[in-house]
Amino acid sequence: MDPFGTKEMESAPLTGWVVRALATPHARRVPRKAKIPPQLTHGPFTLAEARAAGLTLSALKGKAWQRLGNELYCARGWRRDPWAILAAWNRMYPEVIFSGLTAAWMHGLDCDPVTPAHVIAPIAGSLRSCDGLHVRRCELQSGDVVALRGALATSVHRTLRDLCVELLPIESLIYIDMALRLALTDRDGLMRDTEHSAGLPGSRLMRSWTELAEPAESQMETRLRWLLHCAALPRPQVQTDLRDTDGRFVARADLYYPQARLVVEFDGGNHRERLISDDRRQNQLVNAGYTLLRFTSADLREKPEVLVALVRAALADSARLVPSMRKKREGSDRLAPKGRIGDAA
Repeated sequence: MDPFGTKEMESAPLTGWVVRALATPHARRVPRKAKIPPQLTHGPFTLAEARAAGLTLSALKGKAWQRLGNELYCARGWRRDPWAILAAWNRMYPEVIFSGLTAAWMHGLDCDPVTPAHVIAPIAGSLRSCDGLHVRRCELQSGDVVALRGALATSVHRTLRDLCVELLPIESLIYIDMALRLALTDRDGLMRDTEHSAGLPGSRLMRSWTELAEPAESQMETRLRWLLHCAALPRPQVQTDLRDTDGRFVARADLYYPQARLVVEFDGGNHRERLISDDRRQNQLVNAGYTLLRFTSADLREKPEVLVALVRAALADSARLVPSMRKKREGSDRLAPKGRIGDAA
């Protein structure tokens, strides 16, 4: 046996030892360990920053790195942080203003800000949309731009106005509802903005959706309300406190038709404790004389016409019952004794 492990020996008659040499591993055949500059492991970086740290474009195609967009990278396994991604885009293109869904997220609305990041670039500039970045050019007034965590973004009103142009009506209404819910603005402020921006893109649409807007607690509640609106059903109250005949608080209704005492709820809970709580709440509402209809996302998505029909029928039933209840109440009033109990005749 060769003590160095580099030869394989075989025994053959008359020839003594016959050896067959095996190739010794060469140092050049061992893959080099990827160079990982520590300053590039903490967040996104640009191609220019990578080159300054000693990396080449070819090295960035290795397994240690992940591409986020055009000339934008991060270390593989880095925990995604939208603010850090936006900061990297801002370093690469300091002249842009974040807008659209990106600006909406920066203001606190629930949306995806970075796939792609939306920006407004100077009209005279040369920047174009690329992987990870959606670019458009337009004029911005001084009041249209605000500073958020070191970056420039469109204001709340300008952002919502832009979304009314870019998105479907229901999506626009969802974000206006969110803004009202988070107290980023109010209906009067939105209406004033549409007056000041009359004739500009999105102004007329934002005025229309603002007239329908409410501080809904979830996107699905907004979608439910939009479905009822499109079906030409009466406009319900939103987030209304309900009480029993003794004035005790019973529940807060997602949507409420007071004349019909009809409560329309979106049930987004799937946990057993939430279900038990909702069942108790339903019993309290029924005992207090309310009619309750509960719907899920599946109802909205798969059977919207059934949902509309149930609400319409409940309102119609209530309209038929109200006159008879009024007559019954008037009859009981005529039979009731006059004066207070205990008074002398």
